[in-house]
Amino acid sequence: MSNEKFYNALNRIPQNCPPIWFMRQAGRYHKHYQNLRSKHSFIELCKNPKLAAEVALGPIEDFDFDVSIMFSDLLFPLEALGMGLEYSPGPKLNWHLNETNISKLLDPNLAAKDLEFQKEVLIETRRRLPAEKSLIGFVGGAWTLFTYAVEGGHNGNMIKSKSSLGLWGSFNEHLLPLLKQNIKWQLDGGAEIVIIFDTSAGTLSSDLFAELVVPTLQLLANEFPGKLGYYGKPLTTDHYALLQNDKLFLAGMGFDHRFSMSSALQLNNKGFSQGNFDQSLLFLDHDNFAKTLAKYLQPLSELSPEKRKGWVCGLGHGVLPQTPEENVHYFVKTLRSMFS
Repeated sequence: MSNEKFYNALNRIPQNCPPIWFMRQAGRYHKHYQNLRSKHSFIELCKNPKLAAEVALGPIEDFDFDVSIMFSDLLFPLEALGMGLEYSPGPKLNWHLNETNISKLLDPNLAAKDLEFQKEVLIETRRRLPAEKSLIGFVGGAWTLFTYAVEGGHNGNMIKSKSSLGLWGSFNEHLLPLLKQNIKWQLDGGAEIVIIFDTSAGTLSSDLFAELVVPTLQLLANEFPGKLGYYGKPLTTDHYALLQNDKLFLAGMGFDHRFSMSSALQLNNKGFSQGNFDQSLLFLDHDNFAKTLAKYLQPLSELSPEKRKGWVCGLGHGVLPQTPEENVHYFVKTLRSMFS
């Protein structure tokens, strides 16, 4: 079961109309989510397969996106490793990683059982999802999870994280086997691909990105060739050049709004290229939004299907809270009308 447009994008088959998938399309902007959240905690919505499937299904039913993504959170591997996790309302770990407590991280083989619920979430989501819609999973990138483990977040200059690189090797000895099992369970549960979200990666120089991120990506991608996508933020052309490594078998990658989509399609020669309308512009009033969206799409409409191959239409990052739903509807309708 797969969406034909998404299948074509993964396999770089030229087509007129790209598939549409927004990061965070199931979230706080959406009345469907707000209604469920008023009755259940965030962790309940993530860990109860029926509730998680209901959250994921909402934007498919309301906006007719081509692709659904598992509703979950990227920090659950840190919880499984023994760092605790609560949401009040944002995520908070019970302790932060340093040289004196790294030995507290649990054995990844024992920790893995605490992530098996994501397989059940995907099974239930796939069961309820229309056959013509695709389903994907996700995990956090190793560097992003490291920054959360050390600092409790990924904002700012990452001074603590970059000053704690002596912990990187030991941390990944625990994390990477856990992520491998996590990815396997998601694929077994029905995910067509799994996206690695590495939202702290852009804080690294290209040299550190090559030293820290690329080897961990290569290890995971070699384990699941052609099944892992990658999205880092905010990456530069130097970062993306490193991802074009012939030995790095990715299914594709995402681009934020700092790139023109035309340039992104030229930068990437692997699988899909997801992105990248500026999510903040969805807050414009209708007339200005319509003009801005048309200006974004026009140069892409002038490219041949061959030059647009691999494109998965979406945002530069996730849908923001309070985003007007009517603009999400208009985006989907306009895209399909222009590229029919």
